[in-house]
Amino acid sequence: MDIVEETPHRFRIARDGPMRVPGIVFASRDLLPRGGEALEQVVNVATLPGIVTASYAMPDVHWGYGFPIGGVAATDIDRGGVVSPGGVGFDISCGVRLLAAGLTASELTRAALERLMDGLGRVTPRGMRRGAVWHLSGPDELENVLAGGSRYAVEAGHGEPRDLERCEDHGAVSDADLGQVGGRALDRGLGQVGSLGSGNHFLEVQQVAEVYDDAAAAAFGLRPGQVCVMIHCGSRGLGHQICTDHVRAMEPDMARHGIEVPDRQLACAPVDSPRGRAYLGAMAAAANYARANRQLLADAARQVFAKVTVSPLELVYDVSHNLAKSEPHDVGGEPRRLCVHRKGATRALPPDHPELPPGLRPFGQPVLIPGTMGTASYVLTGVAGGTAFASTCHGAGRVLSRHAAVRTVPGKELRDRLERQGIAVRAGSWRGLAEETPEAYKDVDAVVETSEAAGLCRKVVRLTPLGVVKG
Repeated sequence: MDIVEETPHRFRIARDGPMRVPGIVFASRDLLPRGGEALEQVVNVATLPGIVTASYAMPDVHWGYGFPIGGVAATDIDRGGVVSPGGVGFDISCGVRLLAAGLTASELTRAALERLMDGLGRVTPRGMRRGAVWHLSGPDELENVLAGGSRYAVEAGHGEPRDLERCEDHGAVSDADLGQVGGRALDRGLGQVGSLGSGNHFLEVQQVAEVYDDAAAAAFGLRPGQVCVMIHCGSRGLGHQICTDHVRAMEPDMARHGIEVPDRQLACAPVDSPRGRAYLGAMAAAANYARANRQLLADAARQVFAKVTVSPLELVYDVSHNLAKSEPHDVGGEPRRLCVHRKGATRALPPDHPELPPGLRPFGQPVLIPGTMGTASYVLTGVAGGTAFASTCHGAGRVLSRHAAVRTVPGKELRDRLERQGIAVRAGSWRGLAEETPEAYKDVDAVVETSEAAGLCRKVVRLTPLGVVKG
């Protein structure tokens, strides 16, 4: 593999063999993947039919299913471009929601923080099991969730109308096709609306530790020292099953379209084909499920905050980092209709973009970057002229497998270490906690600095943890 450092924050993998475009990796030398698997996946993605410009990788890139996590690829819909479930991943519309409280960390005593974390731990279902905030009446109500996302949740009394103004797609993707969601997916989703899940998902109480852009922070509703709540989760078992079902359906169908891919995990179909449209319709339904999921968890957190601190929680923003979307972009000076895959990458719309609500439009879209326990998270914003189809990083990026992470530190020891740092921990299991030790991830500060230096985004605030609820 021929990889060349074009700038201190941009590496190019030259076209070779079946590659249709080059690979572009935004990274520093320290952040380049240690093994070759993730970079090989960048190369494999570059072979997809209809791909334009480049196969991109963000600074937090690491190995994933088919696409690398931290991968971005856009295909030309009108010129045979494909959609690949591997470019979205199993946790469809996994994303982040940030809420800002009406108090500062200095006003939150340790005793109040402990009561707050106890309450959040009680109302936040987590782990692999069923059990959720919202006990749906049956399949009909689940269909309303799949069609309406956060909009339906708010209509049902789980939130405020203003929430929808601060959600990507105003809380729901419009082209969900419930007929493309299989029975097994529906069954898995019925009992999990309003649940955190496991793995790297979390609910964290944070404080605004540093402000880099006063005007943007104020527009987003953030100020120094402010207490915030960050929620990181997705579409649970429903999204996983949809990905599984549609990959299986696409695999035997590729030959009919003359499609060959170097990795079966890159199974794909032309966007405008029946199979491509079927996946996108099911994906949109899962995206709406994920939006409703975060809406319900936020509503439960609001109730705890109101009881313990008498403080409201205002939504800053909600954005996904696992999704494929039809978007207009210029390619070589020509407007094109593209299917933009972002897998472990966050949309970062620039200032004055028409999709942004009026209060945010002058500053760009809030980009929410969750860090690791004991480190930091960030709020960024999109920038004019950002490459990679207005995309940036999504988090710290794993460097150790979960199995390797568990061998690094026992869960109880990690809990004690975090508590000594002043971080209140509510863990679902010791093993689950150990799997997410900060040593398993890249340095989130370095990832964000590199993303900004590469021209993908701009820093607004840095957040540090006060307490965390883990699956």
